[in-house]
This record gives sequence, C-alpha cells and structure tokens, in this order.
Amino acid sequence: MFGVMPGALGGDRPFGAKLISVFPGNFAAGGPSHQGVIVLFDPSTGAPVVVVDAGEVTAIRTAAASAMATDVLSRPDAHRLTILGYGRQAAEHARAITKIRTISAISIWGRSADRAQAFAARIGGELGLPVTAAADVREAVRGADIVCAVTAATDPILSGAWLAPGAHVNLVGSGHAGQAEADGELVALARFIADSREGVLAQGGEFLRAKQEGLVEDSHIVGEIGEVLKGVVRGRRTDQEITIYKSLGHIAQDLSCAWVLYRGDGHELPKTVATQDRGLRAAPGM
Repeated sequence: MFGVMPGALGGDRPFGAKLISVFPGNFAAGGPSHQGVIVLFDPSTGAPVVVVDAGEVTAIRTAAASAMATDVLSRPDAHRLTILGYGRQAAEHARAITKIRTISAISIWGRSADRAQAFAARIGGELGLPVTAAADVREAVRGADIVCAVTAATDPILSGAWLAPGAHVNLVGSGHAGQAEADGELVALARFIADSREGVLAQGGEFLRAKQEGLVEDSHIVGEIGEVLKGVVRGRRTDQEITIYKSLGHIAQDLSCAWVLYRGDGHELPKTVATQDRGLRAAPGM
C-alpha cells in the first residue's frame, strides 16, 4: 500500500504530510514493512523545513500512544503484560508499557514458535523481566492485565471469551477495514475508545466486523482518547470492565513527533542531521 496523509496542527505549529509505503513481505525478509517520510512546512512562510524518516517516527509514536492510552485506561495495579506479535512494534510496546506500569511478567505469542522464543529471550534480557513465549493466543492472554495486539493477522486471533475481567487491550496491528485481530465478542463487551472516531468508522476492521454482525452500533465507540485525556469522556469505570484502545494512527501524532525532533523539544538541534539510530533527516539549508 501507499498512503498520503496530510494534516495541520493549527496556530503557530506546522502543517505537513506523511508519505509511506507498506510492504508486509519485507518483514519476512528481515526488513521494515513501513517506509517513507514526513515533511513539515513552516506555518508562517509555507516553506518546507524538515524531512523525517516516517518508519522511525511511526514505530516510536505508535507504542507511545498505546502506552499513553494504557496509562489512562488500564487498572493502576495492572502488572501482567501480553504482547501478540514479535516484530518492531512488539519490542517498542514492551519498552513503552513498562515505563507506565510496574510489569512483573510478559507473555509473548507469535505464529512462529522459534521466533517468538527468540524474541522473548531478547526482550527479557533487555528489560530484565521474565518473558515467556506461549503456545497459543489463549494461553498467552490468560490472566493478562494488559494485552497489546501488534500482528499482521487478517482474521481475528483474539477472543473476548479468553480475557480476564478488568483487562485492557490495545488493538494496533490491523490498520484497515480488511483486517481484524479481535473478534466481535471482544468488541461488543468492551468499553471501546478510538484514537479517531472517523478513522475507526472508516477503517477499524474489528469494529466494522462487529457492526456487520449486528453486535454493535456506531454509538458503541464511547469516545476518542483525546476526549478521555481532556476529561470529556470517562475512560475505565470499574476494575472489572474490559477496555479497548483502537489505534489506527493519526497524522497529528506524526506531525507532533516530527516537530519535536525538528525543534529539539526546547533544546538546540542542528538543522542538518544524519543519525542512523533515530532516523532523523534534514537537508542542508532547510
């Protein structure tokens, strides 16, 4: 797929666009599935000011957004984390979630048992936590407080019947209407929060399937995560409630991250940068 996502942050903040290709087959060959650039334009002059590696920003901001949503939607005492998937987003989510909750153990599941075990050993060593690879999804999510689904599954792999009361779920891997990581039962029983209501109604695969099955209506999306953060919409209401944060990605997140990189978040940052580790790119004179 090839996507062009324009947006504007408003006021004295920039506008711009994300241009990205998605080639899932690259992952099997050891390469990145998401590749592209984010271009920012100065709000006062209209001049382009920076070009940033979109793959790096997408990897970082997606997990950061999930962690932010988890912080306001999961139980404060949540400590058992399950990650479905073992790619770049799995690693970034493990790092991000452990920054907002005191995680005692992580369970990993992936279609390849060998790759799941290798990932578990690597991320466990990095984080200094017990990380185990489960034989199947049902085993992986048993007793989990937080579940992050970051797979390329086209059909549901996660059932609402398998989750413990009070669990929080981040649905991240399915990025368009043709994909779904969770079944309609989970969508229907959970308090459903979107990153963008408009985005979920157009491309939220899990929600659209549940709607087609007659399990939910549009009103089942109780709000956007921004509304929860502003206090307009209540997030979790009880310790027993299951919550979902559906992440499709939003251009405002990408532009904000690129703006922070360009501005240095209050610190001086060279206008010409070339760093492999964080993927920031700016041409001389920009």
